[in-house]
Amino acid sequence: MTSAAEQRRRVGALLDTAGQTYAAEAGIRLRDTPQPLYQLLVLACLLAARIRASTAVAAARELFAAGMRDPRRMLEASRQQRVDALGRGGYRRYDERTATQLGDGARLLLDAYAGDLRNLRGQAHGDTAAVGRLLRQVPGLGPAGVDIFLREAQAVWPELVPCLDDKVLQGAHALGLPEDPGRLAALVDQDDLAALAAGLVRVSLDRRMAESLRGHSDADPAHR
Repeated sequence: MTSAAEQRRRVGALLDTAGQTYAAEAGIRLRDTPQPLYQLLVLACLLAARIRASTAVAAARELFAAGMRDPRRMLEASRQQRVDALGRGGYRRYDERTATQLGDGARLLLDAYAGDLRNLRGQAHGDTAAVGRLLRQVPGLGPAGVDIFLREAQAVWPELVPCLDDKVLQGAHALGLPEDPGRLAALVDQDDLAALAAGLVRVSLDRRMAESLRGHSDADPAHR
């Protein structure tokens, strides 16, 4: 069993090397305001597909650079403009379908929530499961996308804490960290929880990263 001290060392190494949230990687300055929350939703939709995370992040950056930063601008953009932005980010396998879903999702958000995901949050009344159910109405998001959105949004919606789904816990297992969400969350300050979650997802997808992080702490004489 990995000691508590060793667990904290591994968490520190993880945060140093892979602890950037996916939102931050996509250039989103996440706050509890409409535009960055919408951008996170778009990113979650892109990451939910069977495609490399780096490609999804690049595609999100291209959409935002083209001005599609809020639901109204996403809806006002033509389908071809969305396809072109996705293509510039390398998101070609699913570009046609995703372009349509982004437009449909923007229309849903405008009609149901006045384009503001905080209104969705209000309808959930602090219930994480209810937030998830409402988010699943967004075209193209699906269960995986909901998980992605929730674990990133916990940085600004504290009622979601701790949001550590199965993919996060797979990464925890690979690093010899607690697989109980409460015990795992206790290893970091709440402000670092979304970053920890993102780092552990990266570990779950990259065996070499897990081996490197375990070896980093094992090889340091100060950690023996």
